[in-house]
Amino acid sequence: MSAGGASVPPPPNPAVSFPAPRVTLPAGPDFLRTYSGAFVCLEILFGGLVWILVASSNVPLPLLQGWVMFVSVAAFFFSLLFLGVFLSGMVTQIDANWNFLDFAYHFTVFVFYFGAFLLEAAVTSLHDLRCNTTMTVQPLLSDNQYNINVAATIFAFVTTACYGCSLGLALRRWRP
Repeated sequence: MSAGGASVPPPPNPAVSFPAPRVTLPAGPDFLRTYSGAFVCLEILFGGLVWILVASSNVPLPLLQGWVMFVSVAAFFFSLLFLGVFLSGMVTQIDANWNFLDFAYHFTVFVFYFGAFLLEAAVTSLHDLRCNTTMTVQPLLSDNQYNINVAATIFAFVTTACYGCSLGLALRRWRP
């Protein structure tokens, strides 16, 4: 108590003074009932297929397909993390502008995946390129490897389109 008999109020509770997280998507299993939740699941599914297909090819140009592999694996795991944060309900406990983070994440991955799609398409287009290996001229890709790379290119395009759709939805939430 002070000299005048008035008591000093206790300091405010810091846990209460933080602003609430800004997110317009539902948390928990309801996230899967939204278009954004469906697109994240499709990104994981098709991104995993790109990862598997590129890994199963003989990777004739490691510099190009190494980037495709890096992007597909990184995007796969970050999308799983993104999905896990929403399904677990952590978005309601972490103070962040989730609408902006959603937009920034999908923009970054869209740009990287578009580049990976172009590189995979470039590798696939070199199917008839003849290489001199051990005194025999052979095509860069066998017919089986060509088919695998065509499938990887198609799924990389589909995955890029899914990230583009998620980017559009995130932009609408971030800038209404």
